[in-house]
Amino acid sequence: MRKAPNFRVIFRNILGALASRSGYRLRHRRGGYRKLDGRGIEIGALHSPAKLSKHCSTEYCDVLSASEAAQLFPELHRARFVDVKHIVDLDKNALSSFATNQFDFVIMNHVIEHIANPIRVIHDAFRILKVNGKFVISAPDKGFNYDCNRDITSFNHLWSEYLDEVTSVDDDHYLDFLRAVHPSTLVDPIGVNHHIQHARERREHAHVWDSAAFHSMMEEGIKRLNISAHCILKSDGESNHLEYFGVWEKVKDNAAPDQ
Repeated sequence: MRKAPNFRVIFRNILGALASRSGYRLRHRRGGYRKLDGRGIEIGALHSPAKLSKHCSTEYCDVLSASEAAQLFPELHRARFVDVKHIVDLDKNALSSFATNQFDFVIMNHVIEHIANPIRVIHDAFRILKVNGKFVISAPDKGFNYDCNRDITSFNHLWSEYLDEVTSVDDDHYLDFLRAVHPSTLVDPIGVNHHIQHARERREHAHVWDSAAFHSMMEEGIKRLNISAHCILKSDGESNHLEYFGVWEKVKDNAAPDQ
């Protein structure tokens, strides 16, 4: 059976694409990008890669090729999708395909909220950075998007997923998304599994934060993982009306994490 188009999601993505293309909503990122140079990777750029200086060489990583992403997100302009050099599944393998101390920067904009084990991926991002390398990370602030009615994901929840070595998003995460964002999909119990699967295919938001909670999560995660890093720039939803955006600098090589 052919899936009926979800016009709310399509409209949301079209608006996001237009905002990204114009750069209007992303002006707060420019100062962070100016701190980057050398060779790095950007994960999940899709149609909206970071606009970096000529001193940066970027390789793109994603779970889908450009053609596969265009099929999954037909509402986005196909010509804008970046050429993906590295196919990576963050849920299953994090960034294990990359060597330690390999890159000068890692960029991950609006990716962390989709994945099963955020702290594992944060740990791996710092592992593959050189000393003094920069980790650029952003996540939607729930106060300014369709997650506004969802609870913030607690750090204990995320840490448990890390300790349990979770490699997939379970149904409960997507049920929470549907309950808050698309409650009409749960009216008919027979169709619930179909809607969960559709949410899984589109990798809808599994975890939710506001800007303060996300920054706190980063600080606590870095502390427990024994990562030597500090935030050198941040912008929050209260100021940019969109997201948490931060640039974190690796100070020295990672020690073994706490358990």
